[in-house]
Amino acid sequence: MSPVKAVLFDRDGTLVEDVPYNADPDRVRPVEGAREALAVLRARGIRTGVVTNQSGVARGLLTEAEVRRVNHRVDELLGPFDVFAMCPHGPDEGCHCRKPQPGMVLWAAGRICTHPADLVVIGDIGADVEAARRAGAHGILVPTAQTRPEETAHADHVAPDLPTAVRAVLNGPPAGRVLVDERPIQKAYTTGPTAGRVT
Repeated sequence: MSPVKAVLFDRDGTLVEDVPYNADPDRVRPVEGAREALAVLRARGIRTGVVTNQSGVARGLLTEAEVRRVNHRVDELLGPFDVFAMCPHGPDEGCHCRKPQPGMVLWAAGRICTHPADLVVIGDIGADVEAARRAGAHGILVPTAQTRPEETAHADHVAPDLPTAVRAVLNGPPAGRVLVDERPIQKAYTTGPTAGRVT
């Protein structure tokens, strides 16, 4: 396989703390390890991007302009990103871009001239890794307290945190189901304070 040329990240819950329907740039807070993980990728010449569902636009809870302002703040804190892609549609609109559909991943890959097979998508829910699979890319799930147990169980690759996910792709696409670092192996099997072991 080709080495990884780009990594696309889900935004809320993956790169920054999840604030539902956030329209306020001042509420953007990077998750632990995000800056360091992105710096490692950029130091290796691996391009970075963001692919984010924002159904709050369709629900009338925020505007596309507000989403762009929040994205701009994310880019100020964690960028520069090579590409941003946002789906403003609701879950019942049948669009091709909303994850788990592959449209955003394919569009972002085209924008940075990267074949999907050379791309990794990192996110915190099943829709993120399913969008990667449908696009022909590689997906890594980084579970949070909001991740459903069945999403963790069905993911091809699972990492306990963002830095571990990033280190797993530095020399090529992820290998193995549970991606681990120097910490005890059981930490890779938990998704929050009350989570159980995944088998």
